[in-house]
Amino acid sequence: MNNIIGLIVSYVFIAIIIVFAKIFEKKSKEASRKFIHIMLSNWWIIAMIFFDNVIWACIAPLSFVIINYISCKKNLISVMERDEKDKDGFGTVYYALSLLIIAIITFGIINRPEIGLCAILILGYGDGFAAIIGRNVKSMPYKIGKSKKTIAGSATMFFISFLIVAIFLASIQAPMWFLKSILLAVSVSVLEAIGTKGTDNLIVPVYACLLLTVMV
Repeated sequence: MNNIIGLIVSYVFIAIIIVFAKIFEKKSKEASRKFIHIMLSNWWIIAMIFFDNVIWACIAPLSFVIINYISCKKNLISVMERDEKDKDGFGTVYYALSLLIIAIITFGIINRPEIGLCAILILGYGDGFAAIIGRNVKSMPYKIGKSKKTIAGSATMFFISFLIVAIFLASIQAPMWFLKSILLAVSVSVLEAIGTKGTDNLIVPVYACLLLTVMV
């Protein structure tokens, strides 16, 4: 019964996020997208509370891989899509796909969903605020391949990722947690910097999940 309740709560939670994103859309399209990007990562807490097996944990992410793909193609949920002139990939699809892959790994293969939480929060808060700070704080821009980033954005990604990982590793008393936190924060910041066309939404959290699996 808890699994069914969890699925209902999941869809209600996501619907509420989309409704509130409409408020941010009045300010800018990018603001609404980043609100969704950040808040959606908190869904993992719902998953940890309600779902007791990998199949139930995968239903919502799998459904949104499909929905987000259709939305990306048909502008089904306009509040989370870039304007047509700014479209550069399938970032929303990759986001949902990363949730699905990490659910399979942490609810199924290793049975450590708390590792998934850490990885997804890095994507939601680290990558989300990196984009916001990068756009709104004046700093030196740089380019890696086709990826255009800023020092402020990358620094934000590093510090938030470090904080999330450090809290997690310290809470479970992982050996050398401080150094491990720096290592992971640096590496995910590099991956975020080189990611193009929304691929960082997939690469960053899955990499973080796999590395954390080794670390703990």
